[in-house]
Amino acid sequence: MKSRRGSTNQVESSPEGGIGPWAVKQVIFALILAAALFLSSGRLDWAEGWFFLGLALLIGLVSALVLVPGSPDLLAERSKMKAGTKSWDKGLSFAMAFSPIVMAVTAGLERRFSEVNSLAFAPLIIGAVAAILGALFTLWAMATNRFFSGVVRIQKERGHTAVTFGPYRYVRHPGYLGAVVFTLATPLILRSIWTLVPAVLTVALTVVRTKFEDDTLQEELEGYRDYARQVRSRLLPGFW
Repeated sequence: MKSRRGSTNQVESSPEGGIGPWAVKQVIFALILAAALFLSSGRLDWAEGWFFLGLALLIGLVSALVLVPGSPDLLAERSKMKAGTKSWDKGLSFAMAFSPIVMAVTAGLERRFSEVNSLAFAPLIIGAVAAILGALFTLWAMATNRFFSGVVRIQKERGHTAVTFGPYRYVRHPGYLGAVVFTLATPLILRSIWTLVPAVLTVALTVVRTKFEDDTLQEELEGYRDYARQVRSRLLPGFW
């Protein structure tokens, strides 16, 4: 416990080592997302594109307001890839991190080459509500779990332990569940049928990553097997 606290204090005393790089990554991602939306569509008068971008910026702002004061050590952990990252997760984490960009490009190309949008307006509202709920669920998991890394690794230097409260009372990987909801809501927000293809592929990758990560935690993280016996569902409560 003593070493765990010392690690946290060291990160918190050096904001530029965590919060700064994390914030830069968020800004760069937002710029890439904007470019992906409007360069692929070839137009700026795209209401759904602006709506999706604004929603992403709003979620990023809310996340910063919650995590910067409450979890600076977590932002330091998520600011860059650390030693101990599982080799199989390097590609999976990259693919999942940039899946919104792929979906944005897909929707933009459909908008560019389709004269009429094939979905009605109502799905946009449904998708927006679902996306917000999914993002908030993931944020809840991040605010609850100070070990919510962007990659799969056992954080021994931070005193890594199994988290059993908050959303982790209902499902073992609530962050992934929220991400799945957000991903499936994206084609509705962008009103793009073709975006369902990368969305479904992203969900499939999430399921695979959940399985690999859960197996890793059960084998290497002390106390996780006992927790897994109490919370039976990995990703979808009552099913898996």
